[in-house]
Amino acid sequence: MEIKLKKRKAIFLDRDGTLNRDVGYITHLDDYELLPRAAAAVKKINDAGFLVILVTNQAGVARGYFPESMIEEVHAKLRKELELENANLDAIYFCPHVPLGTENPFSKECEMRKPKPGMILKAAHEFDVDLNESFMIGDKYSDLESGWSAGCRSALVLTGYGRGEFETNRKKWLREPDYVAEDVYHAIELIFS
Repeated sequence: MEIKLKKRKAIFLDRDGTLNRDVGYITHLDDYELLPRAAAAVKKINDAGFLVILVTNQAGVARGYFPESMIEEVHAKLRKELELENANLDAIYFCPHVPLGTENPFSKECEMRKPKPGMILKAAHEFDVDLNESFMIGDKYSDLESGWSAGCRSALVLTGYGRGEFETNRKKWLREPDYVAEDVYHAIELIFS
């Protein structure tokens, strides 16, 4: 008899504006700064038994603002800062592409780039995630669209671009976020309440 393991639940997190201050493009490690309560939010997700998976667009590579190695350096710093708070990410997915119409190898239409759900779908396949029981948290409507396209519920944080998106563009949205939160920690509180 085959034993069917239960699929896992996950919280998918955007990076810039959700976990760290959005400074535009992070071209130097000194530009990277974790937001208050972000590490505590990740730990809260860890403690609840959900996977924590980072999904981030990083078009600065395609635009020539920084090398792909800078993304790895930023993620190493992020992991170290989270470890100091006994928090950890189960996986990180990033898309360095953007359709620029040039000969740049990173200039292309990509299924991984949010608002498309490619990163979430890849993670769900690799980690056996139940997307209907999972959430996407981000500061842009495109983050939420990515989650919805994959079958997740969503939370918009008002950090980063979130407050401006909510106050300026909300009337144009085809769908409201499941939750609107002051920051990522508040989003986790709402989701787990």
